[in-house]
Amino acid sequence: MKVNTVQKEKTFFGHPRGLTTLFFTEFWERFSYYGMRALLLYYMYTQVSDGGLGFSQGTSTAIMSIYGSLVYMSGVIGGWAADRVLGSRRTIFWGGVLIMAGHIVLALPMGATALFFSMALIILGTGFLKPNVSNVVGDLYEKGDNRRDAGFSIFYMGINLGAFIAPFIVSGIWGATDSFHAGFSVAAIGMAVGLIVYVITGKLYLKEAGKEIPNPLTRSERGKFVWFALALVVAIGALIAAIAFITGSFTINTIILAVTILGVAIPFAYFVVMSRSKKTTKEERSRLYAYIPLFLIAVLFWMIEEQGSTTLAIFAAERTQLDIFGFTLNPANFQSLNPVFIIILSPVFAFIWTKLGDRQPSTPKKFALGLFFAGLSFVLMMFPGIINGNTTTLVSPLWLVGSFFICIVGEMFISPVGLSATTKLAPAAFSSQTMSLWFLADSMGQAFNAQATQFFSAKTEVAYFGITGFIAIGFAILLFLMSPMLKKYMRGVD
Repeated sequence: MKVNTVQKEKTFFGHPRGLTTLFFTEFWERFSYYGMRALLLYYMYTQVSDGGLGFSQGTSTAIMSIYGSLVYMSGVIGGWAADRVLGSRRTIFWGGVLIMAGHIVLALPMGATALFFSMALIILGTGFLKPNVSNVVGDLYEKGDNRRDAGFSIFYMGINLGAFIAPFIVSGIWGATDSFHAGFSVAAIGMAVGLIVYVITGKLYLKEAGKEIPNPLTRSERGKFVWFALALVVAIGALIAAIAFITGSFTINTIILAVTILGVAIPFAYFVVMSRSKKTTKEERSRLYAYIPLFLIAVLFWMIEEQGSTTLAIFAAERTQLDIFGFTLNPANFQSLNPVFIIILSPVFAFIWTKLGDRQPSTPKKFALGLFFAGLSFVLMMFPGIINGNTTTLVSPLWLVGSFFICIVGEMFISPVGLSATTKLAPAAFSSQTMSLWFLADSMGQAFNAQATQFFSAKTEVAYFGITGFIAIGFAILLFLMSPMLKKYMRGVD
């Protein structure tokens, strides 16, 4: 049921005032997340004597990838909690509390134990908060309200503004204090501000939006859920124990491999359940089969895109000339390139698709173009090493700027298009779950990264970027050639 109690209050760019609450809540959530992420890799592989944890670079990039993978997996838990137990509004609040607690723990100088505990809190908190904020934005508008798309555009701007500003502020604090924990504390403060904004303005402007629990658990279902949760914990524990037994040891790599397996197994299970369900019609099953190659192409795309915070972050710190025109850049500043290019390119591509109308490329061809550009962004990163004949000379930051820009051009062909394609190709009985599946493409991509990025080093730099980039381009060409066949399976949907 949609709540429209605030629809007539046109005080935030002509939109319900509740949009102000959700805009700034998500702004500060992204500020805290990207602020922490800007430092996290460096914190892990910096030597203990310099204030870090002293992990190897390979282990650090793997942990970063697993962290990102679990963040996207946890959205499934957050959606379930809102639908069955708490409602969106309360789930958002508790998600914010968990995120803030996670950042506070990370701000304490307590070593690796604090790192992993804080990650667990932030992963669960982000899963609670992020998907449900979007749901409440939708609740501000009645069905058919023509302001809805514009409202989401404003909301999306809040997401990217927070992500853009955070790396500059947090890395500035880190540089001024020479303390990772001081930087992490800024992320904690950001989420605390977001919670305060959410609680105070939410009572004034959100009214009843997001308070309803759509499908509350019955008493009998609660018992079943407890047993299911216990069985799931046991199954995950058994998986970890089996890996430890096979490898002959229990280390952080055991956990990394277990999460990689889960990152593949969960989407696979989704596809099997949906394709075999009696609720899925023959026509819907055909569309689902057409969706599988698109999903896998998205996995490859996110594998490259998400390495902006791992392999490219290492390149920024160790291979990039940071003294430019009398200014000294912080390597964490490059994490702002992703959101700023999204802000710049989103309206450009919206205009292009509108202008082309029926002449625009089909969905499979857009996906192919998106992956092609992502691959090209990595092929570009081969050249600094090739031109200099080594991977030790510091190079211009424009190489990184160019790589980020090309990859985000690719994202414009995949991310918004993928959301739209998911809503159109999803079986009716599984519409919400298929949307969760779309976000699991990012999770699966980062699960693969947990293994792949461990092969990145100064010695393998040129080969790593080249192999990854050309493999992506090869699959992009293959999808482009397959697009007429996929269109047939899509049964009139494009």
